Amino acid sequence: MPAPWSVEEFRSSLTSVSDATVLAYMTDVERFVAWAGDRAGLAGPDVVTRLLLRRYLAYLTTLGRRKRSIARTAAALRRYFAWLKRTGRLATDPAVRLSAPAGEARLPHVLTRTEVGDLLDEPPARIDQDELCVRLRDDAVLELLYGSGLRVAELCGLAEADIDVGRGLLTVVGKGSKQRQVPLSEPAVEAVRAWTAKGRPAMARAQSPKPSESLFLNRRGNRLSPRDVRRILDHRSSVPTHPHALRHTFATHLLDGGADLRVVQELLGHSSLQTTQVYTHVSKERLLRVYDATHPRA
Repeated sequence: MPAPWSVEEFRSSLTSVSDATVLAYMTDVERFVAWAGDRAGLAGPDVVTRLLLRRYLAYLTTLGRRKRSIARTAAALRRYFAWLKRTGRLATDPAVRLSAPAGEARLPHVLTRTEVGDLLDEPPARIDQDELCVRLRDDAVLELLYGSGLRVAELCGLAEADIDVGRGLLTVVGKGSKQRQVPLSEPAVEAVRAWTAKGRPAMARAQSPKPSESLFLNRRGNRLSPRDVRRILDHRSSVPTHPHALRHTFATHLLDGGADLRVVQELLGHSSLQTTQVYTHVSKERLLRVYDATHPRA
């Protein structure tokens, strides 16, 4: 009898990654399982071979999938089959060292200082109609995303106890449940003080009978979600901007100002310096653009 795919059990094992990564990995694995059943006629993972996995990645290429997407699929399948073997569901792992072409060397989008100023200091007139508690919350959210370089999931996971406005420090739980402390900018301290004193109590008295202990709440008194944060940015930004762009901008502006790369690595919570080095390329690109635009003999 063929071994079961155990896809839902695999989902339960993904405890050390973000919700977005769980969703991506599950989508990749479920698509492979569907393909293996429909195209290859396989009833379970015990008959999957390395050659079949390579065929599947090649099939994704014919569909026009991006290299980055295929590389992520390979990572999801490696994790899935490693879990099957580790839990005794498979005798051998066909996905060991399964690789795919590396993703495109796409530099992260970085806001200019003018765009940051427009977002944080001169928001569009449409927010004039927002309730005071909403405006105070949105001010604090955006100041933390840019001023401390937080991931959206990290911001949404903050509790009131994680922030020390007196010392200007924030305790963050990042990827892999790794904890780090990051400094708060002066505008962020002021924005968080205003939010916790005047805005949060109003939202905590919203429809929810037992408000969340989260630092940031939505209008129902529940924990703010990444989707809520995206809506905030869509509402407040005059140009299309993703929340993660504020983290990219934080890192790039620090390097532009002369910050040490390892300090930026620590602030971002990167486990590898190589991950942080992409921002040095961004800084060089910006430097060259400024040179070309301003030097008379460029």
